[in-house]
Amino acid sequence: MKTDYLILGSGLSGLVFGALMAKSGHRVQVLEAHEYPGGFGHTFTMAKKYRFNAQLHYVWDCGEGKPVNQVLKKLNLDQDITFERYDPNGFDHMRMPNYALDIPSGSHELIQRLSNLFPNDTEQISKFVFEVKKTREGLKILAPPVNVGELFKHFGEVSCAVRYLHSTLQDVFDKFKLPQAAQTLLASQWPDFLLPPSQLSFYAWVILFSGYQEGAYYPTRHFEAVIDGLVKTIVDNGGEIIFNTEVVNFILDGKTVTGVEAMDLITHQTSKFTADTVICNIDPKKAAKMIGHENFSPKVLKKLNYEYSPSNYMAYCVVKDIDLRDYGFGKWNTFHTGHRNLNEAFEQMYVSHDYSNPSFAITTPTLLTTEERDCPEDCQIIEFLTVADYSYFQELKTQDDKAYRQKKDEILNSILDVVEKHYIPNIRQHLVFKITGSPTTNERFCHCPHGNSYGSSLTPKNMGIGRLNHQTSLKNFYFCNASSGYPGFAPTFWTGALLYQRLSGDKILTNSQQLSKSNKYVGVEK
Repeated sequence: MKTDYLILGSGLSGLVFGALMAKSGHRVQVLEAHEYPGGFGHTFTMAKKYRFNAQLHYVWDCGEGKPVNQVLKKLNLDQDITFERYDPNGFDHMRMPNYALDIPSGSHELIQRLSNLFPNDTEQISKFVFEVKKTREGLKILAPPVNVGELFKHFGEVSCAVRYLHSTLQDVFDKFKLPQAAQTLLASQWPDFLLPPSQLSFYAWVILFSGYQEGAYYPTRHFEAVIDGLVKTIVDNGGEIIFNTEVVNFILDGKTVTGVEAMDLITHQTSKFTADTVICNIDPKKAAKMIGHENFSPKVLKKLNYEYSPSNYMAYCVVKDIDLRDYGFGKWNTFHTGHRNLNEAFEQMYVSHDYSNPSFAITTPTLLTTEERDCPEDCQIIEFLTVADYSYFQELKTQDDKAYRQKKDEILNSILDVVEKHYIPNIRQHLVFKITGSPTTNERFCHCPHGNSYGSSLTPKNMGIGRLNHQTSLKNFYFCNASSGYPGFAPTFWTGALLYQRLSGDKILTNSQQLSKSNKYVGVEK
């Protein structure tokens, strides 16, 4: 049966769009190749008692009146889906040789803490932090729809933002002559982008860093509750989500997309699905190749020529009979590097595949909320994330599966060596469960080409006005995913909500101008 909106994929932006459309009375059908909804936001259970979220670790823009909150209110989910705030005195703990910095909510306190560590560089530190603030304000004003009056009113902020259009984070570090250790501390949450300062867009870093300073959060009932709430909204309003169903072809009538052919991955039977409008939550490059590049305009094709973000390595671990709070963990993330220069760390791990001195993120989801447990009472979950090269792991897995598994174990052991030396001396004695994931794991379960973690790479080239958006140049066909918006929890919420606004005319985001501005330049969260 023909539906109003056929959504290809159940990633977060697709679910947000689908829930909003279903709630407004439209017929919605979602096709998902995986057995679980949510894409990188899905939750999986191991050993029948441990629950892990695939990728998400913390989020922003979730406070009262913020865009995520406004969307949830529209869906009547704001009472069921609530958020716990990370410690504003230090939501990210940065650790490197001879230095430690807890990132606070507030620029003045950040300046003070950095100045205490680098007293001879206080002036440059202050100039850099205030430049970050000016840049963020300028980006908000520059993003469409542009208010000419605001341009002149805030000319200083606008010119500041324009100045860094093609700049990496490293470019700006160098401009302000920040000491190397200060650079590393400020950029230590690089796993949120999986790019080093020398490649990362300054815009992406500014928006993410500033966004978390305004409030870093974790769902009270874990990310599973968010996905389940969106799915329930779709189903309760007459929509349908069909799992284990992979799109294999698109159906076109001239320049109009009318539906898809999709295969049931269990029965291997192929069926046709049609709709008035098709929403593509799967990778745009992948979809465009299936449709045929000749069907897209040169303008859209140019935007489709993006590079994928690097991929990642994940380790999901469970410890028993130990309280991680006794070892310095709590309502924050910890970012560790054994290098003084993160560009060198990236080169060693991503290019040389050498993890003997790993840089990685540590997150402890069981310490972020007490509302609902994701493991037995005598256990806690601790997870580790770092960068990994898809080509390397794909070749290993294809040619020598044993070597592939050994490499994953090698990385985890290197990380655990660091953890035992600097954080939890006896962690291996308390490990009762561990499972690792590589770039090929991402590709297998989330159907992301090359195992990419964040869609298109957040380099200066892929940011700003040249970035892909909802528009496809085909009739009744729209992109709606990380590469046609931005990756991460809040940005994918915005991506889905903005497309809903565009197609429905229902302006649910009372702060929509700010939303549009942030959406254009936002970074990611992990």
